[in-house]
Amino acid sequence: MSAGFRIATFNVESLDDRPQPGPDFTDRLAILRPQLTRLRADILCLQEVNSREDSRRGPRHLSALDQLLDGTSYEDFFRFASVNRQGKRFSDRHNLVILSRWPIARSRQVWHDLVEAPRHKTVADGADFAVEWDRPLLHAELDLGWPRPLHVINLHLRAPRAAFLPGLKDQGVWRSVGGWAEGFFLATIKRTGQALEARLLVDTIFDQDPGALIAVCGDFNAGDGETPVRTVRGDEEDTGNGHLAIRTLIPADRSVTSAQRFSVIHHGRPLMLDHILLSRALLGWYAACEIHNETLGDELVSPALVRTAPDSYHAPVVATFEPPSGPTRTLGIQASG
Repeated sequence: MSAGFRIATFNVESLDDRPQPGPDFTDRLAILRPQLTRLRADILCLQEVNSREDSRRGPRHLSALDQLLDGTSYEDFFRFASVNRQGKRFSDRHNLVILSRWPIARSRQVWHDLVEAPRHKTVADGADFAVEWDRPLLHAELDLGWPRPLHVINLHLRAPRAAFLPGLKDQGVWRSVGGWAEGFFLATIKRTGQALEARLLVDTIFDQDPGALIAVCGDFNAGDGETPVRTVRGDEEDTGNGHLAIRTLIPADRSVTSAQRFSVIHHGRPLMLDHILLSRALLGWYAACEIHNETLGDELVSPALVRTAPDSYHAPVVATFEPPSGPTRTLGIQASG
């Protein structure tokens, strides 16, 4: 295959069609559909897709997503979505979804499969519990008709907001700075710990094929230089080992000018929190990155000014690739097997 293709990631911010206080779902569709159309993506990673119950369709289904995709080019894409820890149904909130124009040859959900949940004892009473990640990782191998599959990993790391601790909050307000600090510490463990699991997942792919084509996409809730992104990237400056440089991942958004390089506005500060990280082999086919941030509102200020705003406060990010006609030959790395 020699035609170009596009990979995109988009946090659609609690996509939900249930009657509830908040933006009217028809307003959301009117805003989000043109954003998806503009992406022209062949592979689309979505975060924060909610589900709902319906006795006619089973315990839970992604009706909001079905309606969003209805009539778009993504309607008939192959689909892989996350499920709860028991693996039986979609989670109520914040499911991950990978949509692909091409067949999904293999797929798996990773949730403490490579990293055991660390234990924590609370400062106040010594209660012991496991610190589990909020969501899984999704890994799909896509069959594009090449000698190598394309590995797509979709993630949504924990936001840097203090995690809940029982007995330390009154009606959503922390009772002490120390309690908040402990909750913030736990949130850091969740975010960085899952970044470690994502890195180990990438390494298992490289163990099978050093020239693997990998794209890690999603809402990292962290900038390029912050610990979670650095953990997944694995730069040779951090490992001190040039032999491992082939295993590093490169943010596609680095080719965007600094003035345009942001996917979130937080209290007036433009931040790049949504990323597409590329393996060196896939980087050889990389052509351009777009961040569709022209209509972004401030995620802290706008909700106070706009009643039931239908937008997402994350900008979609899309990377374009133009592979040569002989992919395996031009990579300079032999495929395993």
